[in-house]
Amino acid sequence: MGRVFKPMALVVEDDVLQRELVTALLEESEMGVIQCESAEEALRVLEKTGGRVSMIFTDVSLTGKIDGVELAHFATRCYPNIHVIVTSGLTLTKSLPEGVMFMPKPWLALDVLREAERSLH
Repeated sequence: MGRVFKPMALVVEDDVLQRELVTALLEESEMGVIQCESAEEALRVLEKTGGRVSMIFTDVSLTGKIDGVELAHFATRCYPNIHVIVTSGLTLTKSLPEGVMFMPKPWLALDVLREAERSLH
């Protein structure tokens, strides 16, 4: 019998409370979640599991030298099937790649869950 894998989400957020909130929401939607504090950490995860990640939820402002917008550009270029959502409490000043969604903070839990559902199709 083949092994069944849960859809995987990568949550990239330097604020612990925000990261845990998004993780809890996505786990409720039956997704497996990998949490990262920085884009550099997320890139290492993508190198190992990129083909299994169906969604990335990232803040713009992250610890480290790479921000969430740069992470979105990398992810869409190297893994075009990943559904990427970028969030921020500030006005977005950089352009996002085509197909990437911007979700301003404060976002609604229902909106995150809807996007998780979209990432599965």
